[in-house]
Amino acid sequence: MSEWWKEAVVYQIYPRSFYDSNGDGFGDLQGIIQKLDYIKNLGADVIWLCPVFDSPQDDNGYDISDYRNMYEKFGTNEDMFQLIDEVHRRGMKIIMDLVVNHTSDEHIWFVESSKSKDNPYRDYYFWRDPAPDGSEPNNWGSIFSGSAWTFNEKTGQYYLHYFSKKQPDLNWENEAVRREVYDVMRFWMDKGIDGWRMDVIGSISKHVDFPSYETKDSRRYIVGQYHSNGPRLHEFIQEMNREVLSRYDCMTVGEANGSDIEEAKKYTDASRRELNMIFTFEHMDIDTDQHSPNGKWQLKPFDPIALKKTLTRWQTALMNAGWNSLYFENHDQPRVISRWGNDRHLRKQCAKAFATVLHGMKGTPFIYQGEEIGMVNSDFPIEMYDDLEIKNAYRDLVIENKTMSEADFLKAAATKGRDHARTPMQWNAGKHAGFTAGEPWLAVNPRYKEINVKESLNDQDSVFYYYQKLIQLRKQYKIIVYGDYQLLLKENPQIFAYIRTYQGETLLVVVNLSEETAVFDAPAELLGEQWNVLLSNYSRQESDMKSICLQPYEAVMCISSSKETIS
Repeated sequence: MSEWWKEAVVYQIYPRSFYDSNGDGFGDLQGIIQKLDYIKNLGADVIWLCPVFDSPQDDNGYDISDYRNMYEKFGTNEDMFQLIDEVHRRGMKIIMDLVVNHTSDEHIWFVESSKSKDNPYRDYYFWRDPAPDGSEPNNWGSIFSGSAWTFNEKTGQYYLHYFSKKQPDLNWENEAVRREVYDVMRFWMDKGIDGWRMDVIGSISKHVDFPSYETKDSRRYIVGQYHSNGPRLHEFIQEMNREVLSRYDCMTVGEANGSDIEEAKKYTDASRRELNMIFTFEHMDIDTDQHSPNGKWQLKPFDPIALKKTLTRWQTALMNAGWNSLYFENHDQPRVISRWGNDRHLRKQCAKAFATVLHGMKGTPFIYQGEEIGMVNSDFPIEMYDDLEIKNAYRDLVIENKTMSEADFLKAAATKGRDHARTPMQWNAGKHAGFTAGEPWLAVNPRYKEINVKESLNDQDSVFYYYQKLIQLRKQYKIIVYGDYQLLLKENPQIFAYIRTYQGETLLVVVNLSEETAVFDAPAELLGEQWNVLLSNYSRQESDMKSICLQPYEAVMCISSSKETIS
């Protein structure tokens, strides 16, 4: 079934790092307005705006203290309304972040809730008595390290927080909480926003008996299955759809932490009336040792076969039962070419190769700011990191528990730290990369003179124009949006190849994900086809795909028809 959000390409903006219009070193709404034509030129259809609501900024805006007003450094509500209008005037749509698993501890609901046990807002959050020995109610850990419980001296109870202690979790069991959330959603949708990206929506239903994790190791605090997919999760989302979402022509994507394929089907099966799509994490964990107590910081080598199998499993499972979101980068993920590729000698080829893998698949593609110009990770010393997750993990793993050496942790942070996605957008080779006339809130990547928007727009072979062509192809060929998917050469350690089929046409995507040459030998069923090369990052023109030698990080997209090539 045709839906606008299936055919769209989404551009994600991290507002504090996008563009500063007033010289205070902090990106803002007017800065976004000034750069809308750039996004329109790229070809994106939807802008996803990370949180701009009022916040103490403990977790960079994901700790919201007022859902109806802007954080002053971003601007005013009038600026936000202007942004919505300017986006729509350009024929694009805009979605916002819905952060309702938790609030800030400075939100009025929590301020009231923490005053006394009989306060009317007490049950807006989870409060529990200490264990008999005075310790936390159970051994649940925070995703940001340490305990998921913080003691409140005034009332003698602990409150639950899956993230920072300044991000207490909302009690969705309380119908009044759900009504508050739905009112906020209606407020902004009536102002014109076109949908929501739902932050950690998979955690809103809690296991309210609060069982402790069983563990055989020495970890005091555990993060695991009880942190997501609680017993009433889908009931809550269906209610949200019924009460709010179904009444608007909107796009929804949920951050479905801890979800497997069966859970994904529940979220995205249209007959269940929940969400359009979810963000899954399995493919982003292939370079992590999942059995290590060090969590995401315990690195293991990138494995292209594991990436192929994981993405293929999701492509196949949701092909006729839901809808995929497609991403490698966002505000929580570092730059993919630094993480899994070669960001020095083959930066442009590598960026184009990973883009081709992703944009040729079935699903809605998400582009994170700077991805379209091939931005890379920075190399920060520990004292320069801003991210709360990195600071807490360093203290927990290196200083207190000593499960990692400082050198190993810094290597992991240089590979997977969230701040690498949050460095200011690189607009030109001028001071602070043209991001601000002031002092930027986070250091600009030192490679900005080489990698920036101005340079990209002046180079016809740039990563930017390659992304632009990928988006054009998606709009031109329905097969890229709706075609079925089949993996080829599944055990090949270098080549990621697949076909898409739709209404008698076949699309072939072949990508070398290595720094060495690789030979693609077409399977027998493809040999009778005549191929037109739609796009290649090495300007490949020949149409004989029987056997080709692929250069390092070479990508080729072909179609089995007489359609014209985009040059």
